[in-house]
Amino acid sequence: MRLLLIEDERELATALSAALSKHGIVTDHTMHLADAHELVLQNDYDAILLDRRLPDGEGLTFIPVLRRAGNDTPIIVLTARNEPMERVAGLDFGADDYLGKPFLVEELMARVRALLRRPSGVVDQDIKVGRLLIDPLNLTVKIETDTLDIPRRELLVLQALAKRKGRTVLRATLERAVYNYEEEIQSNALDAHISRLRKRLSDVEAGATIHNIRGVGYLLKEE
Repeated sequence: MRLLLIEDERELATALSAALSKHGIVTDHTMHLADAHELVLQNDYDAILLDRRLPDGEGLTFIPVLRRAGNDTPIIVLTARNEPMERVAGLDFGADDYLGKPFLVEELMARVRALLRRPSGVVDQDIKVGRLLIDPLNLTVKIETDTLDIPRRELLVLQALAKRKGRTVLRATLERAVYNYEEEIQSNALDAHISRLRKRLSDVEAGATIHNIRGVGYLLKEE
């Protein structure tokens, strides 16, 4: 899962991004609405977390602009402005949810999962590939009743491949699923994740294999 966090409190943004990463979420962060507009044009996000008081304007103004452009990504407003009429204003602007600061990361995660379970949500409930059952919302992988112990970045690679099973996935697409735009990606990092993931799938007889499409990317195929 990939989120966009629009938040001008840098320490909060860093802490929140670190906490979300423990839930298997890649977070892109910006402090400015202008940058946020560019990021949504360049990336597909599962949800957007939006503060109201931003250096270049009222965060709520971002919502109708996004909707007019045909972007229906779920938006949760995160703000200290939590009086009843402030919440009403946020929802009337088109926010899908409104969460007052301070908040628990667990509550935020529950609200994200609730949004993405809606019929219009962009994350499927589960993905079946071979003997694997992948839950994108909770980022878990099971074979029958056994949960596999797979590191977060490898899980993100597996999920990105599983969503497009039987199709070639570009290297750039896989890297975007694993790293945020601020992270420096080592040239062989993705290949290392793939190599370890292949061995794990083989060890548990997952019924699915990862194939290298030379010079293009990778493909997950059911056996």
